[in-house]
Amino acid sequence: MPTQRRANNHPPDLRAVPMSDALRNLAARGEAKLYAKGRVLIQEGDTGATLFIILSGRLRSFSDNDDSTRRVTYGEYLPGEFLGEMSLDGGPRSASVVAVEPTWCVMVTQATLELYISECPGFAIELLSKVIRRARAATLSLRAIALNDVYGRLAWLLNGRAVTLPDGTRVVGPMTHLQMAEALGCTRPMVSRVMKELELGGYVLTVEHKVLIRKTLPARF
Repeated sequence: MPTQRRANNHPPDLRAVPMSDALRNLAARGEAKLYAKGRVLIQEGDTGATLFIILSGRLRSFSDNDDSTRRVTYGEYLPGEFLGEMSLDGGPRSASVVAVEPTWCVMVTQATLELYISECPGFAIELLSKVIRRARAATLSLRAIALNDVYGRLAWLLNGRAVTLPDGTRVVGPMTHLQMAEALGCTRPMVSRVMKELELGGYVLTVEHKVLIRKTLPARF
């Protein structure tokens, strides 16, 4: 444990973070900071012009309703990714962002980013491509939520988040039923009921919040 505390006192070596050379060079111009688990980096509705580049840990973007009784999760982001680009037009933040675990990020101001783009115009294409991919993913998410019932949404989520291990096993998570519900815009009990039916049917097995997909999920259930 003491070793872990010492390691957390210093940001990861940029050379070890999986990212493009252009993004790595930009990160070298920013300020690295460690955010504790549960720390909110971005608050929806606030104004800000800071880009966050993840060096280690994990961030989650989300929105709450007015009385904070419901939450929708837009995505989780890992080292080598960046967030905050949507506010660089001067508008309010479109979502909140929280640290899921202790997370090192580099903060890059808009002035630093603009100067970097003037020196390295090619990075503008990388930035624009990321925005387009996220907009496309948001459209697909909205389509899945709007056009499917709870099972259809859940199957879409599981298939989309599944990672294939070397032995061919497909695994999702760790991801709790509450996190699934937040990602799908429904309630946790609804997700739990569908997951229970899938487990009874032998389609999935949940172990320590990890979902093992044992056979192809049916189109209808």
